[in-house]
Amino acid sequence: MPELPDLQVFSQNLDKQLAGKKLEKINVFKKAKTNVSGAALKKTLEGQSLKRVYREGKELRFAFQDKNILGLHLMLRGKLSWIGEGDEISNTLLEMFFSAGKAIALSDYQYNARITLNPEEARAPDALSNEVNEKFWKEKLQTRATIKNLLLDQHIVRGIGNAYADEILWDAGISPFSISKQIPAARIKALARSVKKVLKNAEKQIKKAEPGIIGGEIRDFLLIHNSKKKQSPTSATIKQKTAGGRKTYYTAEQELFS
Repeated sequence: MPELPDLQVFSQNLDKQLAGKKLEKINVFKKAKTNVSGAALKKTLEGQSLKRVYREGKELRFAFQDKNILGLHLMLRGKLSWIGEGDEISNTLLEMFFSAGKAIALSDYQYNARITLNPEEARAPDALSNEVNEKFWKEKLQTRATIKNLLLDQHIVRGIGNAYADEILWDAGISPFSISKQIPAARIKALARSVKKVLKNAEKQIKKAEPGIIGGEIRDFLLIHNSKKKQSPTSATIKQKTAGGRKTYYTAEQELFS
């Protein structure tokens, strides 16, 4: 699943190519999950100029001149691609054709990606916002939920997914199975630092690997949540545990607070 750093780069690249261009045509296919009909999307958005593309949590947002916003949540397997002349993209849910010959398609072989006209604003802050600081974490960690589950809860903080939760917790030296309220102040401070550090560094690594990317995932640079690696950068064995279909990667270097 694309996570915050992926979507951050996607949004920047889409904005560079599409901002200021007119949406000439939008096609919504049968299996697409939308909150309004395809006809309503056409009526509302066609002919409008795109002001900007940005990221909100795990969602891409296309903001148009008339203040309407199209939200795309890629879910687990959704992918955006540029449409070239004669291209046929399988499992397409949405196509958008802009002026100057720019066009993109949203595809998903599981058909789970979500398309939302004027999505509701979320109450939880974004993981990269100034609000998500040491004080924020001290308040939110007063629960018996495990720390990894808390990081993944989009009602608490938006944008962090499974892979980056593992990377953040390794960097902070906290076991993913720790009880949140048992984590001491010094480690909460480390957690606050690691959230920003890991996510911002990942964004840089993705841009470096594929500067123009708008879809897919680049994960080779991950230090812990990486099936190709057996040891952490500090030579500890990387362990793996699967629960509920979700894999957690961690090492004995991470302290368990219970």
